[in-house]
Amino acid sequence: MRERGSDGKGEREWKLERTEEMRQEVQDCVSDTVYQRVRNSFWGVKKEGRKVAVSLNIKALIQYLSRLCVSENVSGRYTCVARNPFGTSSSSGTLVVKEPTKITVPPLSMDATVGESIVLPCEVSKDSTLHPVFKWFFNGKLIDFSRHDHFGMIGGGSSGDLMIRNVQLKHSGKYVCMVHTAVDSVSAAADLIVREPFVFPSSSEGSLSLVLNIKHVAFCGQTCLTLQGPPGAPVGVLVGDVTDRTAQLSWGPGPDNHSPVTLYIVQARTPFSIGWQAVKTVPDSVPGQMIHATAVNLNPWVDYEFRVVAINNVGVGEPSMPSKPVRTKAADPEVAPANVSGGGGSRGELVIVWEPVPEELQNGEKFGYVVAFRPLGTTTWKQSVLASADASRYIYKNDTFSPLTQFEVKVGVYNEIGEGPFSPVVIVYSADEEPSVAPPRVWARTLSASEIEVFWEPVHQSGSKGRITGYEVQWLEDGSPESDAERVRVTESSVNITGLKGSTLYLMSVRAHNSAGTGPSSAPISITTKKPPPSQPPGNIEWNLTNSKVFLNWEHVKAMDNESEVTGYKVVYRQNWHRGSGVVETNRTSVELQLPSEEDLLVQIKALSDGGDGSSSSPIRIPKMSSLNSRGYFSSDASKMAHVHGVVFLILSWLFS
Repeated sequence: MRERGSDGKGEREWKLERTEEMRQEVQDCVSDTVYQRVRNSFWGVKKEGRKVAVSLNIKALIQYLSRLCVSENVSGRYTCVARNPFGTSSSSGTLVVKEPTKITVPPLSMDATVGESIVLPCEVSKDSTLHPVFKWFFNGKLIDFSRHDHFGMIGGGSSGDLMIRNVQLKHSGKYVCMVHTAVDSVSAAADLIVREPFVFPSSSEGSLSLVLNIKHVAFCGQTCLTLQGPPGAPVGVLVGDVTDRTAQLSWGPGPDNHSPVTLYIVQARTPFSIGWQAVKTVPDSVPGQMIHATAVNLNPWVDYEFRVVAINNVGVGEPSMPSKPVRTKAADPEVAPANVSGGGGSRGELVIVWEPVPEELQNGEKFGYVVAFRPLGTTTWKQSVLASADASRYIYKNDTFSPLTQFEVKVGVYNEIGEGPFSPVVIVYSADEEPSVAPPRVWARTLSASEIEVFWEPVHQSGSKGRITGYEVQWLEDGSPESDAERVRVTESSVNITGLKGSTLYLMSVRAHNSAGTGPSSAPISITTKKPPPSQPPGNIEWNLTNSKVFLNWEHVKAMDNESEVTGYKVVYRQNWHRGSGVVETNRTSVELQLPSEEDLLVQIKALSDGGDGSSSSPIRIPKMSSLNSRGYFSSDASKMAHVHGVVFLILSWLFS
């Protein structure tokens, strides 16, 4: 609701959903205006100019408004008016009612063994315009996932499951999933019991971790020991009557190990669950003397296995063997598709997409979707049935509606039993129309033998029927068929095209595009790439090392007729074992380098030209000589080795280590 005071100043947006929120807002309005100052005020509430409540009793007025908040068709603009002999005060606002957030897959109480990894689910259905925020609490404290290695949040969108890795005894306790939106919050809780695997210690491991009861037995004339331990596994779990939501269970007791069973826990496993999880039962707590219970809140049309765990005063026993798998009966679907949206497509198309309902929530066979849509402002829904549980996209084609027409869209579900709910209504735009105008001017420049930069004048949006979201540049060699053309899409008004052939004539054209397709192409322009760079690397390289300086000389590279002329040279060097390289460019055939450390230097030299960088010489390793002056010679002919002037003879290696 957007509220504006009578003075026309200070707006604030607020949204109401629950009765108590409405009651509090009205009470605040009463308290903040005149109720504390004048008790005998005359009150009225108007909806869109029509009076909907008049009362001298402020309490009755609040009750009326709170009832109004949860009734149907209450969205609209409201004005609260107060009058007394001293004047009139009013406040107006627009009420927007949102779909309530509901937890559809809550966390379930369960037990785990130390070292296991478990997942506590938490999935919601919500208003499509709201974005849920999931928070988990452990024993009343908010879980900070950045500080706990054991805890992690998984899922996304409408789910925020809690994963607990490598469960420890300290993780036993109460877990609460709380989901917040801009207008409401919901929560669900579950209890986790963590038990330690029972290991019978050897005598060398210290004292025995069992409860020992010493009894004196008169007839045997000696003292006997009774060992107490966790109960044994229950036996013979049987499944009786099964409905869509419940299953009747019975079992036989296992050995109590001299400590009576105090409680039974029923667990279930499905093809969709992560391991065994505790299920809700009737009675909610199954006492030790009872060997039957009813599992409730099951999902329809899902295969279940059940097992039972016994507990006594010593600890938690081993689980029973699983029951035979049974399938619950089918029922109407209860969960609508999530994240319904759409848009795009070709002209005359309405594209609708959604997240499919998971198999475990389909509730029966022959599951499918009902897609309903209508132009905004009309009353009649058009529906289409998709008889596929995996469907997640629907395209409606009709050339009669205009581009970017607004549609109200909702997606429902059904199965062989009946129909389920529809998703909340969302607005989806039909496809746009292709651009109708080509870029008015296109030009280009050659950067090298393999690269051309293309420019164009953007299309003015006012001159094109369809929206412009980008441009498509097309190029191909002169004389090549259209099928050989290459394309690239960009959002700017220029692009660098690389990987071209040297000395080659190319034809370039540009056209605008959007989600519906591409518009008309500009007139093609022709441009030729530069000659390729020299293929011959620099040869007859000489180097002279004096203290920490290296002097390099080489022969000039002469380009061939079909190659670009040499404009300079690039010397690339790096220290041995270092990844970073240094680069020196020069228009001469010599260079001086500084050798900064007690390491070898690796050097390569290549020619520069308008067509790009030429071929590199083979890597040359120049050894660091801290106390001697030395000289080396490298020929492009590998069979030629250099002589070294000085007191030592050096062999040069031109392989990178």
